[in-house]
Amino acid sequence: MRKFCCVLLALLPLSAFAYPIDVEKQLNGLSIDYTAHDTDQDIGSLQLNNYGKTDALCRVVFTNGPEAPKTRQVEVLAGKSVNVTAKFNRKIIRLRMNLSCTAK
Repeated sequence: MRKFCCVLLALLPLSAFAYPIDVEKQLNGLSIDYTAHDTDQDIGSLQLNNYGKTDALCRVVFTNGPEAPKTRQVEVLAGKSVNVTAKFNRKIIRLRMNLSCTAK
């Protein structure tokens, strides 16, 4: 029993890096769905799914407090999904993402 408790205590920090994520979206009528993930203490990611029949160009701006915003531009083909990530120099306390997509 004692070893079991030690193992549980050792695994506790692995799941303790959750932080709030805010996503502001401007999809312009496209059938795009997103899922935000807290990948690591200093990495945030966004999975984009295009359920429409039109290819889309998407721009994601990741903002973490006083650091400079990180901008990523991706092409999401019709019926496909894309992962977009950003790594910061500091631990993320609150991650803000601004997602804007246009038809290609």
